[in-house]
Amino acid sequence: MTLLHTYTAMPVASDRIAKMEFLELTGIDEKELMELIHMEWISPIVTAQDEWLFLVRDVPRVRKYVRLCDDFELSPIAGTIIVDLLQRIATLERRIQELDALTAL
Repeated sequence: MTLLHTYTAMPVASDRIAKMEFLELTGIDEKELMELIHMEWISPIVTAQDEWLFLVRDVPRVRKYVRLCDDFELSPIAGTIIVDLLQRIATLERRIQELDALTAL
């Protein structure tokens, strides 16, 4: 007699997406993607089936990168530096707001 296991739980949501979906969501082509990977600005993981998975949180970063590079005709390295600096500024502004909220109490 063979016992069948039934699973009622839903699959766990992942914070990673496949390469083709990443390309579609960001609007970059494979050459641009390889350049960002080579610069180590994006770090995919590779599955046992040799598929690349990317972090969902990198999608807005790359979209911002594309807009900056297109609008200001920036080199890839300049675009990545600017996006990183903008993220650092946003983090610092958030921290200042949190500190202001604590001192207001």
